[in-house]
Amino acid sequence: MSAAFAGPMVEKNIKKSALVSMVCFVVGFAGTGVSIALNFLPGVFICYGAIMGIGLGVGYLTPVKNLMLWFSDNKGLATGIAVAGFGLAKAIASPLMEYLIGTVGLVNMFFILAVIYAVMMFFGFLLIKRPADWVYDPATSHVSRAEILRKPVFWGIWIAFYINITCGLALISQEKDILHDVLKAFPQYAGLSPAKFAAAIAGIIGLVLAVDSVFNTAGRVGFSTLSDHLKRRETVYQVIFIMSIAVCLLQIFTNSINNALLWAVLAMLFLINAGYGGGFSTLPVLLDQHFGTKTVSTTHGLALSAWAFAGLSGNQLASFVVTHTPDQAHRYAALIPVLTGLFALALISISLVKYLGGRNGEGKRSIGA
Repeated sequence: MSAAFAGPMVEKNIKKSALVSMVCFVVGFAGTGVSIALNFLPGVFICYGAIMGIGLGVGYLTPVKNLMLWFSDNKGLATGIAVAGFGLAKAIASPLMEYLIGTVGLVNMFFILAVIYAVMMFFGFLLIKRPADWVYDPATSHVSRAEILRKPVFWGIWIAFYINITCGLALISQEKDILHDVLKAFPQYAGLSPAKFAAAIAGIIGLVLAVDSVFNTAGRVGFSTLSDHLKRRETVYQVIFIMSIAVCLLQIFTNSINNALLWAVLAMLFLINAGYGGGFSTLPVLLDQHFGTKTVSTTHGLALSAWAFAGLSGNQLASFVVTHTPDQAHRYAALIPVLTGLFALALISISLVKYLGGRNGEGKRSIGA
C-alpha cells in the first residue's frame, strides 16, 4: 500500500525515492535479524512487514517512470524489462536465502542480506537519473489523488488489474495440488505409497514451476512490448483476459484435471501465468495513455493498491472454493469456473475503459492499429 502514497515523491525526486527504498530495505533486514535474535515478534512485524513493505512499494515505483522517460518511443518494452526484473529477482534471492540459512543461520542471513542490499541499492542510487532535458514542474506534474479517484476510467483499470492478480494468485496457490491430482492418475504412479509418489513427481512439479516463471517473465516483457505497437493499450488486457477465459473453458469442457489431461492443465497454468505477469507490466503504460507521463508515478501507485487487496483475496478465494465445494473428489476443478467468471468481469471492465477512453479522445497514438 505504500506505493499509493509514494507516487508524488517519485514524481518529484527520484534520487530521494531510491534512497528511501534502500534505507528501508537495509533497516528492515537488519532490524528483522535483531528482532529474531531477541525473540521480539513485534519487531519482526515492524521491520520485515512495515518497513520493508514501504521500501518495496517505493522501490517498485522508482524505475518505472524513469525508464518511460528515457525510452519514450518504447515505453512498453522499458516497463516490461523493469517489471520482469522484479519478478525474476526471486530466482536469485530465494536460493541465496536458503543457502545462507543452511550455512550461517536465520539471524545472520538477515544481516548478510542487509549488507548485500545496501551495496547493490547504493550503486543503483548513484546511477539512476532523469534525462537531461527533464525538469520537474509542480504546475503540471502534481495531480490531486482525489481527482484521479473520481474518474471512472481509473476504477475500470483498477478493477481489471485487481481481478487479474486475484485470479493469478488463486491459481498459483493451488498449482502444486492440481498437478498432484493430475499426476496421481498416471499408470506409472499407481500403487506407489504417498511418500514414494511425492518423491517421484517432485522433479516434474519443480520443472513445471520453473517453466511457469519463464512464461511469467515472457508475459511481462512480451505483452507490454506488444502494447507499443497497438493504437490502444487496453487491447493487451483484452487479449490477456480472452486468452485466460479460453484456457479455463478448455479445462472445463475437457475436464482435464479429473481426466488427467496434462497438456490442457499445463496450457492453463502457463498462459494464465503469462497473463498475470503481463498485467503488471502493461499497467504503467495504460495509465500513461489515460493520465499522462507527468503523473504516472502517482496514478501507478494508486493502481497498485489493487495488488495489496488481491494479496488478501486471491489465496483466500481459492481456499474457500476448494474447501467448500460439495464434490471434494473434484475440488480443484471447481475453482476454474469461478476464475472464468472473474476473468469475464475483468474483460467487461477493461472494454468499458477502452470505450470511455475512445469516446473522450484519450490515448490517441501514432503507431500501430
